[in-house]
Amino acid sequence: MTRKKIEIKKIDNATARQVTFSKRRRGLFKKAEELSTLCDAEVAVMVFSNTGKLFHHSNSTSSVEQVIKRYSLYSEKLDKLNQPSLELQLESSSCAMLRKQIAEKTHELRQIMGEELQELDLQKLNQLDNLVSSGLRRVTDAKGEKFLNEINFLKWKGAQLMKENKLLKQMARTSWLQTVLESSAPDICSSSADPPQDHDSSDTSLKLGLPFPN
Repeated sequence: MTRKKIEIKKIDNATARQVTFSKRRRGLFKKAEELSTLCDAEVAVMVFSNTGKLFHHSNSTSSVEQVIKRYSLYSEKLDKLNQPSLELQLESSSCAMLRKQIAEKTHELRQIMGEELQELDLQKLNQLDNLVSSGLRRVTDAKGEKFLNEINFLKWKGAQLMKENKLLKQMARTSWLQTVLESSAPDICSSSADPPQDHDSSDTSLKLGLPFPN
């Protein structure tokens, strides 16, 4: 036969309620003692009856007051950890302000690009038109300046190339002349080493000889 489950609700009868309180209180204290013994834990239990009477229990190594004091110190330390520091609060405030500025600038950028214009009145639309026109002029001026710089750079580059080309031509001509001179030098030297024969001297020596007899 199964045991009937007792419904948990307030006991209307005062005597039965007091008996149940005493039994359950002793059971609670017994469980607290077992927890302290088995797990070497500091346990303190306080119970007030419906008449205002205090019942408490603690393990043999610590009193209820010691456990409460330790709990108070732990709670204070936990509260300090949970409370953000002044630097963190300032940083959070700065981040929130930065996010707001980013959102505003993003909205303005979209309006400049022609989006989200429904909320603007005629005056703001005119201001936006002037802003866009001024931006376009600056873009055009910057583009023209870039083009002018590119043209000047190309002119300078062309002048540099012409100078280099002229220098290369001069160097090539000098090298060609030097090669011609070096190739002609052996012929000149050989001509200087072999002097022409003196035919007149030969004839003179023959003339000085004695005549053959008739």
